[in-house]
Amino acid sequence: MNRTAAMEAPPKRWYREPWPWILMAGPFIVIVAGFVTAWIAISTSDPLVTDDYYKKGLAVDQTIARSRLAAERGIAARFKLTSEGIDLQLVSAVPLDANPASLTLALSHPTRAGLDQTVELRSADGGRYVAALRLPASGHWIVVIEDDAQTWRLMGNVVLPALGETVIGGPSATGKGS
Repeated sequence: MNRTAAMEAPPKRWYREPWPWILMAGPFIVIVAGFVTAWIAISTSDPLVTDDYYKKGLAVDQTIARSRLAAERGIAARFKLTSEGIDLQLVSAVPLDANPASLTLALSHPTRAGLDQTVELRSADGGRYVAALRLPASGHWIVVIEDDAQTWRLMGNVVLPALGETVIGGPSATGKGS
């Protein structure tokens, strides 16, 4: 009786079986993900990090020379970023003629130019410089510090939020950043 009942039972329709649906789910998910990716690419813009990249490329020799000068003089900057701003201490292995009246600090995000910041640091006392600064988003940042006459510059990387002080430059700096 069991055998005849099984033979007489109508076969299941294909859409009532789970395996066709499981096999079709993969390509369907890929198609949906493709549409989502296309929508994100169309709705967000990717601006150039710098508009005048050609001019900056031509000036690279001058920039390297300024970095080398800072390394030869053993100039280093110790700084700490807080929610109130930046506190920077400038030190040098070779005594500077005079501490600059101001420094320019540029915080650049490697891929998102809209987050970049430039601030002028004013001399407080004894090689110390302070300025109000909007604390940037966490992540990898490129820091460039220049004197007001643009004779030397320090360049380095920092990962924020940084615990404690960050040091850029010094006698072992080669112009590539630290």
